[in-house]
Formats: sequence, C-alpha cells, structure tokens
Amino acid sequence: MDPQLPTTLLSIALGIGLAAAAGLRIFLPFLIVSIAAATGHLALAPSFEWLAGTPALVMLTVATVLEVLAYYVPGVDNLLDAIATPAAVVAGAVVAAAVMADLPPIVKWTTAVIAGGGIAGLTQGVTALVRAKSTALTGGLGNSSIATGELGGSIVLAVLAIAAPVIAAALVVLVIWAGVRVARRLTRPAR
Repeated sequence: MDPQLPTTLLSIALGIGLAAAAGLRIFLPFLIVSIAAATGHLALAPSFEWLAGTPALVMLTVATVLEVLAYYVPGVDNLLDAIATPAAVVAGAVVAAAVMADLPPIVKWTTAVIAGGGIAGLTQGVTALVRAKSTALTGGLGNSSIATGELGGSIVLAVLAIAAPVIAAALVVLVIWAGVRVARRLTRPAR
C-alpha cells in the first residue's frame, strides 16, 4: 500500500467535511480554516496560505458576521439562498482545495470541484428548499430556527472536519443517505 494514501484520504475527507459546512454557511468554514491555519492546527495548500494571515481573518470575520445576521432577517434569507446556492458550489470547491495540500494539482482540483463543489451545492440546495417550505408554512417566522440549525451545523461540521476528518466525512455520507431515503418517501405516490 502507498504510504501516502492515508494522508491523501484524510485530506479528501477534510475537504468534503468543510465543503458540506460551506453548503450551510459560505464564509464560516473559511473563517474556521483561517483560525486553524493561523494557530498552526491546519496546513494549507501553498496557494492558500494567505488564509492564515490577519487580513483574511478580519475579512472573513466581518463576512461571517454579516452572513449569519442576514439569515435572521425574513425575506433577506430567501434572497440570500438564491445567491448562495451557486456561490456554495464555488466555496465548497475552493475550501476543499485549500486543505488538500498533499495532492497533485489535477487530482486536487478534480476532487475539489466534483466532491467539494457537489456536496456544498447539494447541502445548500436542500437547506434552500427547507427554508422555502418554512417560509410558505410560517410566513418566514420559522426561518430563524432553520438559520440557527444551519449555523450550528456549519460550526460543528467545520470543527469536526478539522479535528476528525474521517468522522466528518462519514457524517456527511450518513446525512446524505438519510436525506435520500426521506426524499424518496416524500415523493413516493400514495397508495
């Protein structure tokens, strides 16, 4: 077995976990990556080392606070979902690539775009649908609960991805599996 394989798989699992977190909140996983890299707890790919700098940390803190607050404003949250859905795909790919430091560029970017962008887009798409349903059912009054769940999920998933990447990736797979099962049940014709 290639001695580099476990490191490669860990870095892919880390990227997938962070990408899923980016599907819940775009800037928060970048902020957590920035903090972890600045404190020496996370190695970044060479072209992403700027994320560990003070300017990136300040910018990401401001962007994260504004994003989090905006999701608590009824109407603005739905508008943000329309913008965030395509942005989450890009953010998922970029954050995944940032932490895949030990992969050759072609493998890193292919994996980041397909796995990272795909999982972030899927996560964001599902949360946008849930928020739209909540808006229709509660007139937007229930959306703050959804925003809180997404915020907590993004924090937990991003921190877990850095601390235990394999567990985070397994959690992402488990949630996707459960989501597909629920979606199948909901879309099954009544007998």
